[in-house]
Amino acid sequence: MADGDNPSRYVKLNKDQAPVEVNPGELNQPIEVPQLNVRKCNECGQPLPESFEPPAVEPWTTGIFACAEDPESCWTGLFCPCVLFGRNYETLREDYGSTTTPCVLHAIFIEGGLALAATTAALHGVIDPRTSFLICEGLLFSWWMCGIYTGIVRQMLQKKYHLKNSPCDPCLVHCCMHWCALCQEHREMKGRLSDNFVMPMTLVNAPPVQQMNSADDNNQESSSSSSAVNGHEHHTNLEMQPL
Repeated sequence: MADGDNPSRYVKLNKDQAPVEVNPGELNQPIEVPQLNVRKCNECGQPLPESFEPPAVEPWTTGIFACAEDPESCWTGLFCPCVLFGRNYETLREDYGSTTTPCVLHAIFIEGGLALAATTAALHGVIDPRTSFLICEGLLFSWWMCGIYTGIVRQMLQKKYHLKNSPCDPCLVHCCMHWCALCQEHREMKGRLSDNFVMPMTLVNAPPVQQMNSADDNNQESSSSSSAVNGHEHHTNLEMQPL
């Protein structure tokens, strides 16, 4: 029953009540449950605890123009960038055990495009200007698409090691500084996979181990015995008085 001040939340049904119109599909609407609205991992989709904080964005260990720090990757990236790109892709993708496919694709679209551009420039007066324009337009489009593809690979590396965009967007880096970007990515993975690389970690000190000495045991035994004696004396001092 409802009080006078608090109206009842229930509706009293009777025979004279008008029928309620229900639209088709009105009763099949989804219900929002706050307990199910949890954060999930973007990679695996698993629910995350409330206290979870994403790892901080880390800087690159070497700069984009620090190619001289690793002469081997510098010479490989300068004369055979397709080989260096294949090695980087193989190291990045642990489930991809071959460097042939990315190396061949890079050689066809990057090195092949550069060779075609050099040939077109050398035969400037021989080839029809309209044909040269169409070739240059196709080469620019091909370079842009290759920059997007190699930029996606660089973005995969950044997600794996939580690296920030340096010096700018990954696709733009490969479009403008492709050779330097390949060498930087190789140095980053080589340094992080080496045994001498120190990862920044948070150290948590465990609490000290507590040990009980024999003196503490004797003190506890004496305190327990004294409390028992006091309790016995307290019980013995009680007197019964009639009401």
